[in-house]
Amino acid sequence: MCLAVPMKITGIDGFNATCEAKGIQREVSLFMLQGEPVAVGDHVLIHVGYAIQKISEEEARSTWDLFDEILEHA
Repeated sequence: MCLAVPMKITGIDGFNATCEAKGIQREVSLFMLQGEPVAVGDHVLIHVGYAIQKISEEEARSTWDLFDEILEHA
């Protein structure tokens, strides 16, 4: 099973981006999204350091709500 984490892009430098989620920042690669326009403020799914898909803010929020619910019951 693979897990992708939704994060918000806070900065872009070429094919590299700074992303943030729940107060955690990570440097990620945008290389796999070359054909898709991405901008600061967009939400993306991150898997092993790569942004693999652009998603809506609502999808990101919903995913984090599910993660939080799972952690409550763990």
